[in-house]
Amino acid sequence: MANAFFSDLLSTISERGRVLLGRASPADDKQDASELLELCEALLSGRGEASGTAMAREVLDRYHHLDAAGRLSFFQTLARDFGPDHARLAQAIESWRAKVTDKADGGDASDLHFASEPRRQELIRRLNRAPGGTGELVSIRSDLLSLMKGNKDLAALDRDVVHLLSSWFNRGFLVLRRIDWSSPANILEKIIRYEAVHEIRDWDDLRRRIDPVDRRCYAFFHPALADEPLIFVEVALTEAIPGAIAPLLAEEREPVPVERARTAVFYSISNTQRGLGGISFGSFLIKQVVEELRRELPKLDNFVTLSPVPGFMQWVKQADDVPLTEEDRQLLESLGKPDWFENPELATQLRAVLEPLAAYYFLKARTPKARLIDSVARFHLGNGARLERINWLGDLSPKGLRESAGIMVNYLYRLDDIEKNHEAYANNGEVIASSAVKKLLKGEGRRLLDMRLS
Repeated sequence: MANAFFSDLLSTISERGRVLLGRASPADDKQDASELLELCEALLSGRGEASGTAMAREVLDRYHHLDAAGRLSFFQTLARDFGPDHARLAQAIESWRAKVTDKADGGDASDLHFASEPRRQELIRRLNRAPGGTGELVSIRSDLLSLMKGNKDLAALDRDVVHLLSSWFNRGFLVLRRIDWSSPANILEKIIRYEAVHEIRDWDDLRRRIDPVDRRCYAFFHPALADEPLIFVEVALTEAIPGAIAPLLAEEREPVPVERARTAVFYSISNTQRGLGGISFGSFLIKQVVEELRRELPKLDNFVTLSPVPGFMQWVKQADDVPLTEEDRQLLESLGKPDWFENPELATQLRAVLEPLAAYYFLKARTPKARLIDSVARFHLGNGARLERINWLGDLSPKGLRESAGIMVNYLYRLDDIEKNHEAYANNGEVIASSAVKKLLKGEGRRLLDMRLS
């Protein structure tokens, strides 16, 4: 109710400001980027609260009437012409050089800091004052990301947008809420729409994921986007660590009584706002959900994921350092056969090749920049998890077979080890893995990898 009150108040101020400015709401016809940029300059020139809020609202409204070419021109001009005030910055540099100081009242160093700030940052701050401004700026960032491909000159603008959004979406502003069948329908609909790991087919499928006693769903919300989950995680309560996704999502499964549950399985984590890409919420979400579950169910011993391996088969097919013989490559062509996994002999042969390759993929393979190839692995290992288990035929969906030959993995969050594991990965690039995964890498019973890895 408080959010609605302030939103209505801002809207009223904005509309009164339009009257003061003598401007009506923009027409629906296509807008010109140059006119919009003139409005941005006027907004930066400084006005009263009402007129400034109205002008910010008008900039955002008119932006939406730009076509793709107009938006690109708008972004390019912001990147090129809305940087620091060069004269002010040069004067601050000279003052700083003349007398380096770090006085409590600001001094020359403080002047240098503020003089170096691009004008577009202040423009973005003023646009954020408009009613609904925060959500619209997130949407505009999504457009910017789409246009950045092939337009490297937009990188400076994107850094400034991310800098401000990171402050506005600081963990201190986020609110954790549990999503269940009693949640508002508009939020439930967004859970269906934004699920990015295991598709939610319909409302019945959604209910099976959030309504039973052994299922949980949690999301982070921000006060400025009250009905928009920023990121959400789906959790299954089980007796043991699972190795496949199908039993967790089966329509006819029997719910696990919560008093018997010993494991919390994070089987799907989905970001919902493309415009907030690069601003991490996931690590905070998992850790806070762990705390919530421990308070509710103190008998839980294990906190694990059941995660996809989205980059595995692409690496197998394209990377130069994949340790495969010609015989192995011929065998891997069998993955193109429908239902190959239903042939026990063929599946056993493929397993002997692919499981050690998966261990190599996580423990040894790297990008040219020495990063782990798999984005899901980077996320969980960077958060302090341990690579616990590689699960053969864990995901037999078309997507799972295509991306990872059905392989899934468990990452284990052991609370006493999270900080130590994070430091090992962040500082040394070390992947903390269980002995079972390391044995796969050694290729026990396998004829190939020891020669290539020695």
